[in-house]
Amino acid sequence: MRRAERLFRIIQIMRTANGALTALQIAEKLEISKRSVYRDMAHLIGSGAPIDSEPGVGFMLRDEFDLPPLSFTFEQLEALALGAKTLALIADKDMSAAAKEALAKIRDAVPQSHQEKLDSPHLMVVPPQGITMPQKELRQARRAIDEKRILSVTYRALDDKVSERQLYPLALTNFGPIWLMTAWCVSRQDFRDFRMDRFDNMQVQLEKFTLAPHRTLETYLKRFEG
Repeated sequence: MRRAERLFRIIQIMRTANGALTALQIAEKLEISKRSVYRDMAHLIGSGAPIDSEPGVGFMLRDEFDLPPLSFTFEQLEALALGAKTLALIADKDMSAAAKEALAKIRDAVPQSHQEKLDSPHLMVVPPQGITMPQKELRQARRAIDEKRILSVTYRALDDKVSERQLYPLALTNFGPIWLMTAWCVSRQDFRDFRMDRFDNMQVQLEKFTLAPHRTLETYLKRFEG
């Protein structure tokens, strides 16, 4: 998890907490060390974040910290909540946690009447049965797409043929229990879609890629127009 994302998530965790949080509690939620939490807290406080800390008690956001009020219709909130619930079930741990925090943030920012409607289980999401989401691979893929880093993968096709590929990852698409990665495949010199549950190995390289105009995601999507 990148530091900027970690700092943002610390703020969101503190914002939805009922009272002070210890470094251990924050560390457990983010699956990082207490030492990392203390370093991040020192950075946030030094940057001017309104955080109070007290030995033996923990860290707490002061009341002056808040976000602008949200102005949504209930249908819009319902759509956001359903999307967040779905993502919490099908994504990797980091994205799942972010979805849950976003849902809590939405709930805390709306009137009580909307909170009660959001809490009503009239729209439910059922997790895919018998499917283990590729947690590590999803995190690696999101990082590689964001940072434009080359992926080296061992791919097992549906006919069980195994091949080594170098990929320029472009996008991820979810189809219920299946995640697909769209990438420019160096060995095939063309776009390919890969099932992420068929990756036997994935390594994010230090080397970054640059995309020629004919290798972009927009070019790939144009194949399906008209």
